[in-house]
Amino acid sequence: MSEQEALWIEKSLQGDDQAFGFLVDSYQKPVFSLCYRMLGNSNDAEDAAQESFIRAYQHLIKYDRKRSFATWLLSIAAHYCIDRMRKRRLSTVSTDVLPAEIIADRNAPNPEREFRAQEQEIKIQNLLNDLKPIDRAAIILRYWHDYSEVEIADALGLTVSAVKSRLYRARQSLANAWINMEQVNTVNERRPYESSTI
Repeated sequence: MSEQEALWIEKSLQGDDQAFGFLVDSYQKPVFSLCYRMLGNSNDAEDAAQESFIRAYQHLIKYDRKRSFATWLLSIAAHYCIDRMRKRRLSTVSTDVLPAEIIADRNAPNPEREFRAQEQEIKIQNLLNDLKPIDRAAIILRYWHDYSEVEIADALGLTVSAVKSRLYRARQSLANAWINMEQVNTVNERRPYESSTI
């Protein structure tokens, strides 16, 4: 933890809302990113990120300064998203409304590349949606936030061996699903167009 971050936390504990605002500004993107990957759409992610910061503010007194603040904060966000997914029993999430970071820039020099990137993003999100909530959180923390297995265990309240097991199973599941999806796409692309008669 940086000295500046420690100072913001200390001031926040003393009731300085502006200091907590600096913490929000510092962690807004990673918290939103985690929530988006967990919940699958930007509206739910914005609500979840906001609620995560509210909960962090309310429970800041319980924060153990020996832990990484980022790990503690993302842990709050991950658990909140897992609870939401369980309550709503989300099995699939609509990708009709894409967040701003996925929508291609109209002035992009290579629209085809941007379109393919969007397609890839949607495919990845759909695969993530099929994972169990805790497995999804572990994968997101590992591959989108570069957390170690120890940090993931700390964030999700699991043992390191449980994290390793969950990551292994989730990677296998994602790889198999990706291969199946690509095979289906390849078969569909190879089908000759049916000729129509006038």
